[in-house]
Amino acid sequence: MSRTSKSLKILALQKFKKDFWGVFSLGFILIIGFVSVFAYVFAPDDSQYANQMHLSIHSESPGFKVQMLILPSGIKTNQSWFDKLFFGKRNNDTEVPISKYEIQNEMLFYTEYASDGLKGVNKTISLSLFSNHNTKDFIKEKSFMFGTDKYGRDLLSRVMIGARISFFIGFIAVFISLLIGIFMGSIAGYFGGKVDAIIMWIINVTWSIPTLLLVIAITLALGKGFWQVFIAVGLTMWVEVARVVRGQIISTKEMQYITAAKALGFNDYRIITKHVLPNIMAPVIVISAANFAAAILIESGLSFLGVGAQPPMASWGAMIKDHYNYIILGKPYLALIPGLCIMSLVMAFMLIGNALRDALDVKN
Repeated sequence: MSRTSKSLKILALQKFKKDFWGVFSLGFILIIGFVSVFAYVFAPDDSQYANQMHLSIHSESPGFKVQMLILPSGIKTNQSWFDKLFFGKRNNDTEVPISKYEIQNEMLFYTEYASDGLKGVNKTISLSLFSNHNTKDFIKEKSFMFGTDKYGRDLLSRVMIGARISFFIGFIAVFISLLIGIFMGSIAGYFGGKVDAIIMWIINVTWSIPTLLLVIAITLALGKGFWQVFIAVGLTMWVEVARVVRGQIISTKEMQYITAAKALGFNDYRIITKHVLPNIMAPVIVISAANFAAAILIESGLSFLGVGAQPPMASWGAMIKDHYNYIILGKPYLALIPGLCIMSLVMAFMLIGNALRDALDVKN
C-alpha cells in the first residue's frame, strides 16, 4: 500500500515537473514569499511600513533621483536586530530632499527641493549638529526605481512590504478554511443523516451570503485591522472546502478498505483521519490554491474599500485606492504597478492550481 502511494506521488511529481507554467508559477511564488518575509532587508526604505514621507517629491516618475539631507534627532531607539529585520527600523531622523548645498565656515547652506520648476527655500544649519563632518554620512543620493507616491514615499519599498499582506492573508485564510472545512465536511459526509442535513443547512446559508458582504460584516464586528481581515477572509472560505470534502467522503466511505477498517473495529476518528482523508486530499489541494488566489483578491477589495489593512500599513489594494485617480492625471503607473502585482500573484496561484489538478489526476 505504501509502495503504491509512494509511486503515485512520484508520478504526480514527474507530471508536475513537465508543466512549464506550473513550475514557473511555483518559482515566482517562492520568490515573492521570500521577498515578503525579508522585505525590510531588500526595501530601499527600511523604516517601519516604508512610511518616510517627503511631500516635496510626491508623484515623481520611476528612476527619479534626489539628494537627501539626513538631520539627526539625537533620540536613541532601543530596537533589537530581530525587530529591525521583520518589522522595520524606527527612524527618528528627519530626511530633507535638497537640490543643492554648500559648506562654508562650519555652516551648511542648502536649498530644499521643489518640483514643477519652483524655487526651494534656502536654509542654513551648523555642522556641529552632526557628529561626523563627512558629507557622505549626512547627504546621500536616493534613487526611486518605481518613483514616489502622492505622499513622497518610495513606491518600490511600499510594493515590497505590501506583498506581506497579500501573501500572508492567503496562507492564514487557507489554513482557517481548511481547518473548518475539512472538519465540517468530514462529519457531514461520514455520518450523514441529520448531522449532514444540519451542516449542509449551515453551508447553504453561508454560501447564499455574498462573500465580500460577509467579510465586511465580520471585519466591522471584529474591528478594522491586520489580523481581523485574515480571520474574516478565512471564515468565509471554508464552505467550498467543506462541500468538496463532503462529496469525496460520501463516495469514498463505501469503498472496500473502509468496510474492512470498520470490520477490524477501528473507531470513526481513526478511519476518517488515517484512511479517508489521505485519499481525498488531491482535490482539496487544488481548491486550496484557488482559495489562496481568491483570498488575495478579497483582501485587495477590502483595502480598496477602506476596511482592510489600515494606514500607514502598506497594502496593494490600499495603494490602488490612493492612486486610481492618477490614471487620468498622466501618472497611471502609481495604480498600475500594485495592480499588476496583484494580477501576477493571483495568476501564479491559478496556474499552479491547474498544474496540480493535472498532476494529481490519476485518470491521465
